[in-house]
Amino acid sequence: MSTPVSLDPSVDHRILELVGAGDDGVCSTDLAAGPWTFDAVPGYGPGSSMGDVIPTGSPRQGELPAAYREADEAELEARILAARETLGDRVVVLGHFYQREEVVRHADYVGDSYQLAVAAKRHPEAEAIVFCGVHFMAETADLLSGPEQAVILPNLAAGCSMADMADIDQVEECWEQLAEVLGPLDAPDADGLLPVVPVTYMNSSAAIKGFVGRNGGIVCTSSNARTVLEWAFARGRRVLFFPDQHLGRNTAKEMGVGLDRMPMWNPHRPFGGSSAETLRDARVILWHGFCSVHRRFTTAQIDRARAEHPGVRVIVHPECPMEVVDAADEAGSTAYIREAIEAATEPATFAIGTEINLVRRLAAQHPQHEIFCLDPVVCPCSTMYRIHPGYLAWVLEELVAGRTVNRIEVPPAVADPARVALERMLAARP
Repeated sequence: MSTPVSLDPSVDHRILELVGAGDDGVCSTDLAAGPWTFDAVPGYGPGSSMGDVIPTGSPRQGELPAAYREADEAELEARILAARETLGDRVVVLGHFYQREEVVRHADYVGDSYQLAVAAKRHPEAEAIVFCGVHFMAETADLLSGPEQAVILPNLAAGCSMADMADIDQVEECWEQLAEVLGPLDAPDADGLLPVVPVTYMNSSAAIKGFVGRNGGIVCTSSNARTVLEWAFARGRRVLFFPDQHLGRNTAKEMGVGLDRMPMWNPHRPFGGSSAETLRDARVILWHGFCSVHRRFTTAQIDRARAEHPGVRVIVHPECPMEVVDAADEAGSTAYIREAIEAATEPATFAIGTEINLVRRLAAQHPQHEIFCLDPVVCPCSTMYRIHPGYLAWVLEELVAGRTVNRIEVPPAVADPARVALERMLAARP
């Protein structure tokens, strides 16, 4: 094993270095530009998959003032620190693990979607919660925070292609078609089990969470997916799992559900593309959705890591395709990955299959280990990357000036049932 060396955790710096050298080790050279360059253009941003088509009417970010676009890294950091000092306990900043280092360093809490949902709920005293993540996460924080608290998303264009793969109209139509096959979906059988229980991944809109809450279902994260499926199986004959097919398949397979009882529901085909017999025999009905970041990981990358690093420990996220999860040594949430590395007492080599910002940060935090991303191409989550220190400085200085910008608010008709589904999730501890 080669001698581990200290690493700069900044993916920004690495992208600029690669692009400046004309290296093709980055998935899009546009990542070197400020994200405001793309705010007026429909899409998920540089580095996103060509297959990720953003829905019409998705939120757009207005123009960021020039003072923030033109400021360098040091100036933006100073402005953020000064605003935070002035605001004190009036504001809480939450940062997702996949955020760039220049943003995460200013967060009061850094975590996955589950951990940040809990953190948002624990600070009723804060006037504002600045969520450095993506749109569905800010919606969730609004659902769990107090009515007087403002939840702010620094860049409204920070969405999620996976969340957009299941819109409320498609899910409602799916539910109606399932009722045609399975009968009334709110009528328990002789054993007290419902025909189907809906389960949505945290990576979904508030509207989808509201649908789940209205129909006896629950939200899950990658941290508690197995616990949530156990909860759902105790209440229903089948589970409708959306929007990420891979998390649903990998979790159910680990629980002993056969692949032949996990049909895919394609929302663009009648009855999802399955026969009535297949749907009746199903245990888990998987939605045709996925994470473009985790779909980049392959078994060939694992084979290469094992060939070049004998004894390497391969850990991947359960949003990866099944064959990748099967080929890895372990699969787990972002929190699981962090904890596995922290628990390693002897120097080791880790190949990680998840978003590059987290992997690079872990490598910098644990120089005694050799930690690298399975995918050799630097390609951060395109929508997380829309949050830049310039936007964070802007929303904080607006708060200092008494103005609240980019507030995320979920309408009461959606919020009430969505909270029911989220509270069920928070009670389902792994």
